[in-house]
Amino acid sequence: MQYPKKVVIGDITVRDGFQHEEKFIPTDAKVWVLEQMILSGFKHLEVTNFGNPVGMPQFKDAEELFKKIRQSKRVAGKLDDVMLTAVTIRERAIERAIEAKKEGYGPDRILLMVSTSESHQLKNSGLTQAEYWKMAEEWIPKAKDAGIKINGTVSTIWGCPIEGPTRLEDAITFTKRWFDIGANDVEHADHDGSASPDRVYKYFSMLLDSVDNPHKQIAHFHTTRGWGLANVLAALQAGMTNFESTLGGIGGQPANFVDGVPVAGTGAYYYNDPNDVGLVSTEDMVVMMDEMGIETNLDIDRILRVGKIVEKIVGRRLRSKTVNQGRIPKEMTGRQ
Repeated sequence: MQYPKKVVIGDITVRDGFQHEEKFIPTDAKVWVLEQMILSGFKHLEVTNFGNPVGMPQFKDAEELFKKIRQSKRVAGKLDDVMLTAVTIRERAIERAIEAKKEGYGPDRILLMVSTSESHQLKNSGLTQAEYWKMAEEWIPKAKDAGIKINGTVSTIWGCPIEGPTRLEDAITFTKRWFDIGANDVEHADHDGSASPDRVYKYFSMLLDSVDNPHKQIAHFHTTRGWGLANVLAALQAGMTNFESTLGGIGGQPANFVDGVPVAGTGAYYYNDPNDVGLVSTEDMVVMMDEMGIETNLDIDRILRVGKIVEKIVGRRLRSKTVNQGRIPKEMTGRQ
């Protein structure tokens, strides 16, 4: 089996990872994690969500967080090579991102999302698919005029937690439409862990046969049912070279209960057990890639140390096996 010789990995802990936490993560802790990931070699990081903080209070510090990471002395001189992303599902969020960019501290890139499931689209954005495409077509040029790149995300590719099965072909069509209206890259997301490895391989094989820019396609897997790294392997086998993940495998649907207070989030959880969900673990994925001889250009030992501290930040042991069990020795240990 031929695997790619090198891959790009983006870490989305501070946005997607922390959004599912039922306590507010201090802004300075978020800054520290971002700094450490930059120092570990990551070039793609998700910082926050510019959506309404009333419903998602984990992001009430969005502007402050961007200002602090831009002003950080610890990573001074390194940010020129790093792309910082903010999620902007609706118009006001895009507007906030543009305002922040004009003020000199905003995101390099924003994320918009369309689901192949109409029901999930409505729940996630409050708009139908047709309404969302119209909104995206209007706002993408405004964001690009401000110097912001666009990520178009396709969700519910392998299934919808509301409707059930979906058509893989629809996601290919949506991918092409994102590029047609100005997206710089496209994220292909299994947001609830519906994907199985065989269908992951089938989809990304179809995708890479259908596009002429494979380096602009990003694989995003949740591991709700324990298949996360198996799906990463299947995507590698299909030829994918761009992935994203979270430290400790945390993350999921925005919390609807933060610091002891019920909040809107995005509504009722669509998981049977909201405490047992999350994304592929960054630590485990980079160690697996290293063992397979795939270059990540990341400081793996530093990432493992950061992962251990993130367990302290959130206050519990997380999913990463390599953080707690260590790496495979690269030479004889001398032990009998």
